[in-house]
Amino acid sequence: MNYKKIQVRTLEILDQAEGNDLTSKVCDYFILGLVFINIVAVVLESMSSLYNRYAFYFSMFELISVGLFTLEYALRIWARGAQSEDHHGESGRGRLKYIFSFHGIIDLVAILPFYLQVLLPGLDLRVLRILRLLRVFKLSHYSTALEDLFSAIYQERRSFAAASYLLLLALVLTSSFMYYAENAYQPEKFSSIPNAMYWSLITLTTVGYGDVSPVTSVGKFISIFTAFLGVSIVAMLTGIVASAFTNQIARKKVIFEDQIREAMKDGVLDADEKLLLEKLRLEFGLSEDQTEHLFRQVQREIK
Repeated sequence: MNYKKIQVRTLEILDQAEGNDLTSKVCDYFILGLVFINIVAVVLESMSSLYNRYAFYFSMFELISVGLFTLEYALRIWARGAQSEDHHGESGRGRLKYIFSFHGIIDLVAILPFYLQVLLPGLDLRVLRILRLLRVFKLSHYSTALEDLFSAIYQERRSFAAASYLLLLALVLTSSFMYYAENAYQPEKFSSIPNAMYWSLITLTTVGYGDVSPVTSVGKFISIFTAFLGVSIVAMLTGIVASAFTNQIARKKVIFEDQIREAMKDGVLDADEKLLLEKLRLEFGLSEDQTEHLFRQVQREIK
């Protein structure tokens, strides 16, 4: 096995498993488990009594985790060299593409807090522990949920921007009205329009903590109006995101169905076509039941 094949195989193992690749599946489950345990460890460390009692074990687990995540990060950079070679025969572009990609940045952030602590011992440990929670985003290697959400919002960016504009407009107007209505009676809570924006945003998003509330009749009327306005705008934003997300999934099914139809033109699926469809299925996050349903649908059309 030559150098490039080793890189390709390493990348196959580290990326989401395809088909019956047992080694890749074991690697996937190991990294997923390690991420979950790291999140649990960070949460438990916030309990002073527990952390003080088991500080040594927490530190050892963090050291082992950072070592494994660092090894994974280094291997991904090295293996990406086989993915995109430039005309000089060098492999820098593939590696740089990964390093500056979303997944590459998350993989770096997963190990960065430890090395910052070593290089800059004066940093607040609480801040570093919060940064360690970002390791949860490493799960995006195995799920397209975040990409689907961002893509869905981008597809409906005009509608989303229009609804966001209405929310901003409502925020500025209602906080301004409330400031003039309540400032004289509650100067500590409505000391300025920016200060009143806290109340406005909480009311518009229908959270309503109740820690800040109007005492004047005009203020109460503005509060009622703001609440109704908030229900309408939040419902609009929620509907846009939900609709865009549904459309994104529907588009993936259509693309996958077209790929099945193309592969089955000759009536037979060879090994390469099966591998391509399986890779596309994993990339789109389609379940085996959904895939089987699409296969049957295409087969009925062909018959």
